[in-house]
Formats: sequence, structure tokens, C-alpha cells
Amino acid sequence: QVQLVESGGGVVQAGESLKVSCVTSGFTFSRYYMSWVRRAPGKGLEWVSAISPSGGAAFYEDSVKGRFTISRDNAKNTLVLEMTNLKPEDTALYYCARGATTGYTIGPPRGQGTQVTVAS
Repeated sequence: QVQLVESGGGVVQAGESLKVSCVTSGFTFSRYYMSWVRRAPGKGLEWVSAISPSGGAAFYEDSVKGRFTISRDNAKNTLVLEMTNLKPEDTALYYCARGATTGYTIGPPRGQGTQVTVAS
């Protein structure tokens, strides 16, 4: 079955960096768009970033452009989000989500999430 397992979250100070990863299994990872989405406390699910199957195209929500970088390793079935200059408003549960072969979505399927907390 499809599995997505996120890791790497933690507590950091504003301005610091953090990298979260997602290891996948149960599907042909290299064929799918993949996304990162997040849910802040008391808010709905928000799309953050996406990447094409080859990794040649990346997409970002406006508030994270220039601070976050999405990447993927198709040989390792792994999706990564590198976050720099973190802000308190980035505090959220971060999920990786499998999209379609033709475009990105917010899932499902999604993983269980990894918590990122940014202290001011």
C-alpha cells in the first residue's frame, strides 16, 4: 500500500533553518508530482510547494518563495523540503502528499506529518 513517512521536524528559533524529509513506498515515486502541505494550529490545510516527477520544475506558495526549496531523489523515493529564515507563522504540521502524474494536488494520500515549531 502507499506509504509516506515524514521526518525532520523540530523546534527552532525564528531565522533558523530546518530540513524535513518524506520517504515513500508502495507506488512508482518517479511518475508522480509531489507536494508539501501544512496545517497551522486552528487553520485548514495549506499547500506549500510542489515538484514535477523529474524534479525539473518546482512551485511555491508566495509566502515561502525564496526561503523554502523542494527537491526529490527518485532513486531513494524521497522528497525533501529545506526551509530557511523560518518565521513563527511557518509553525505547522507538515505533510508530504502524492499528486497525480499530470499535476500536483494536496492529496490524499498524505503522510502523518512532522511538526515544525518556530519560536519568536
